[in-house]
Amino acid sequence: MSGLSMSGFTYMFLIAYLIWCSNFESCIARRSKHWRHSRTVSGSEFKKKGKSYYSNSHNHHGGGSKPKPPSNKSSSTPTLPKAPPYKSTTPSSPPIPKPKVGTPPPNAYNAAHSTIFNVLDFGAKGDGSTDDTKAFQATWVAACNVEASTMLVPADYVFYVGPISFCGPYCKPNIVFQLDGTIVAPTNSNAWGGGLLQWLEFTKLVGITIQGNGVIDGRGSVWWQDQPFDEPIDDEEKLIVLLNHTRKTPVPIQSEMGRKMPSIKPTALRFYGSFNTTVTGITIQNSPQCHLKFDSCNGILVHDVSISSPGDSPNTDGIHLQNSKDVLIHSSKLACGDDCISIQTGCSNVYVHNINCGPGHGISIGSLGKDNTRACVSNITVKDVNMHNTMNGVRIKTWQGGSGSVQGILFSNIQVSEVQLPIVIDQFYCDKRTCKNQSSAVSLEGINYERIRGTYTVKPVHFACSEYSPCVDVSLTSVELKPVQEQYHLYDPFCWHTYGELRTPTVPPIPCLQIGKPSSNRIQTDHDFC
Repeated sequence: MSGLSMSGFTYMFLIAYLIWCSNFESCIARRSKHWRHSRTVSGSEFKKKGKSYYSNSHNHHGGGSKPKPPSNKSSSTPTLPKAPPYKSTTPSSPPIPKPKVGTPPPNAYNAAHSTIFNVLDFGAKGDGSTDDTKAFQATWVAACNVEASTMLVPADYVFYVGPISFCGPYCKPNIVFQLDGTIVAPTNSNAWGGGLLQWLEFTKLVGITIQGNGVIDGRGSVWWQDQPFDEPIDDEEKLIVLLNHTRKTPVPIQSEMGRKMPSIKPTALRFYGSFNTTVTGITIQNSPQCHLKFDSCNGILVHDVSISSPGDSPNTDGIHLQNSKDVLIHSSKLACGDDCISIQTGCSNVYVHNINCGPGHGISIGSLGKDNTRACVSNITVKDVNMHNTMNGVRIKTWQGGSGSVQGILFSNIQVSEVQLPIVIDQFYCDKRTCKNQSSAVSLEGINYERIRGTYTVKPVHFACSEYSPCVDVSLTSVELKPVQEQYHLYDPFCWHTYGELRTPTVPPIPCLQIGKPSSNRIQTDHDFC
């Protein structure tokens, strides 16, 4: 009886052990399956599968199987990490913005993480004369359907591309536009119809990156001829009086077939309504109008970019920002015929540093408040900038009749060389022949200048503020500007209804700045707040 009992016990123990092992193996199998599904494919395994940088796009174009998206899915809306705040050495300086930017793009292709779509595989010729617009469109459509894919514009080719929109919102996130070749704009007026506002446009995208060593050439000289008489000009030209010289105008090159180009001049590269946008490495040159524009974008990173056009090319801003937030621009060279960087209404949390500017019209906030509109700009920092042979240095310009406010501005460590007007506030901006006098104005408060040094050729400081809405809390620290007599009349510093503080002695002295607050400082109203 005891032997039978012991045998039964042993049998039951064996059954339990087998069941336990079965469950354990199932658990391990599930864990192993999950690990295999989520891990990243290594570069060596990628090669073993017979895939190269161009194989996916080539097979797609040649009728092979359509490339599949990566198996590991990520969120369609990446988060924008906050950078740690920067603290100014000046206690009362405005807070430095905390740019929310994406991770900088890789320096080279990573075939294990990206499907490559080469424009050559979609019919582009790259000979500089054949119209490659449709090939670019087809390549974009293919890349748009694969998350984190790359649209490749290869080196050693020149692509003739007409106006084109690389648009979402149905594109997968984190597309890379790898520009290593050259893209040139049409110089035939027929390609533009009655005129367009932009040439290459990226709209409603998440995580779009344009990178590489390539060139975007707007061939804008054909647009700069026959400039209309009422074409907007820079209002600060009224402050510059030449000595025995006449102004030069750009020498145009005739368009194809000798026809005039449309009066509406396009921006070379524009981003609209996009999140987490990066532009790095590329060159943009000779745009018909603005070179690089961001409108209604959040999370912008621009670095190591070169922008160039002649100093006398009309209205060719370098980088133009409007209605955009969380912007970081650094380590770039900007030479153009208008503002190197233009910051318009709706912009906040903008940080610009390590920029070379010139020729051009300097770095400007505005113009703001045109046609009695409300303008809101806040938390702007511009620091570590070299400016050479520019019209202005750092400038704020607003129209009479506007409303809203500009506040929390820091211009720091700006080195100027032969700059006509290094420091400018102009609340009477007018880019026409005549403008109506109006009492209301965009209010300016908390404007800080520190370590602005170098040489000027017309006037060191020009503060022209509204009697109705004076500029308040304007501070100057370590401002040292010396005159260089060249081809212009020289003027002393000028202030009008400007209140603030000289935190250190300045060169030259600026006695016209009124210390403190206006004696009849009016109560702020909804007119001022944003």
